[in-house]
Parts: sequence; structure tokens; C-alpha cells
Amino acid sequence: MSGHSKWATIKHAKGAADAKRGQLFTKFIKEISIAARMGGGDPNANPRLRTAILKARAANMPKDNIERAIKKGTGELGAATYEELLYEGYGPGGVAILVEVLTDNKNRAAANVRNLFAKNGGNLGATGSVAYMFNRKGVIEYDAETADEDTIMEVGLEAGADDVANDDGVITVTTDPAAFESVLEALQAKGFESLSASVSMVPDTYSTLDNDTTRKVLKLVDKLEEDDDVQNVYTNLDIPEGFEEE
Repeated sequence: MSGHSKWATIKHAKGAADAKRGQLFTKFIKEISIAARMGGGDPNANPRLRTAILKARAANMPKDNIERAIKKGTGELGAATYEELLYEGYGPGGVAILVEVLTDNKNRAAANVRNLFAKNGGNLGATGSVAYMFNRKGVIEYDAETADEDTIMEVGLEAGADDVANDDGVITVTTDPAAFESVLEALQAKGFESLSASVSMVPDTYSTLDNDTTRKVLKLVDKLEEDDDVQNVYTNLDIPEGFEEE
């Protein structure tokens, strides 16, 4: 899940990622495969593939899995045909939600996403209904307890980052999408291990709800992320201070 860079949000996202690492790898495989299919299997000549590989490595995905995903995309291991789709909607409390889908069955994906919204207190919106609230940015996050903020700031800004901020124990490096890979590589070269690293849809403003409604939003986000066709879910939810999940 991608929301505000609050430690509670990151803990929620990291816990979900750890619990669903196999599912996470499946999503990376699809992303790498479609990047290889569209732009070829050479990361040096394919920026999108390079970025997908960087994200997979940041999540400690084995090298063999990455290489198989590339070969699947280029057709060496059987062609992979996926469609990219974007769904927009509202969750409980009116929070904005973007759902990025990578699927081999558009009708199945549409029905599943619509049902998940309906069953969990949300509703799908028309194209353009919430996308205008988000901007695409590179976002790399580090645990401030184990990473040195001054060094990250120095290395990140020198490599082309737009901003480095420490918010509630999470150091967030923000970049233009075009600079994401060079900034991440520079920080990885210094030995920093990220909590998360991705080109994400970042909201312009955030929505803070009461604890009960926040839980409902997180439940909807979790259900969406569990769907095999869903690659990424973004919201403008800001988890309240002191929030605890039940």
C-alpha cells in the first residue's frame, strides 16, 4: 500500500509485504515480463525493465526469478500477454483510491475490482475522478533507526533526488520518475537497505479519518492487493497518530 510516509503506514505496508512475499514476487514477475515484452530483455536499453528489476532486488527477489521473468517476457519461456489498466474509486470516508492492474483477462479483473469495492464500503468512480489528485514520483523509504539521514540526504540529492524528509522515523527520498533508478542505485551502492522503493502515485493532499473508518479503508486496500490481477493500490489516506489495527 502506498499512502502518507507515516511510520504506522509503513509498518502496515511492510507487514503486509512480509506476509505476502510470494504474492509480491508474482507481481514483480508480471511487471518485469511486461517491461521485457514491450522494450526488450536488455535492462541497459530498457528503462522500464531496469526500474522493475531494481524494485524486485529491493524486495530481495532471487536473481533466478528475475531472469526467468525476463525470458518469459521476451518469449524465450513462452509469451506472457498482459494488459495494463487503471481503476479509480472511493473508499470508506471518501478517500481516493487508485488501482493499477496487470491482467491477462480484462473482464475478470474489472469484475473483481468492482466487487471488492462494493463489498468493502467503497465504489468505483469514472475515469479521471481521482487520478488528478495524484502525481507520479519515485519514492524510496528508509528506517531512520538504521539509516543515516545526513548521508542519505547528501547521496540522494547529489544523485538527483528532489527531496529528502524524515517523518515519524521514516526517511523518505522523493525523485522525478526519470531519476528514480539513478538515485536508488546510488543509495544501494552506499549499502542502504530500503523499506520500500517504487515509482508511485503520490497524493497532493491527504485525508485523515477516525480509527474505525481507517480500519475499513485498510481492509479494502488489503483485499484489493490480495487480488492476483492487482499490481499496486494507492490512496490519500493519512493513518491517524497512535492508530492501532485490531
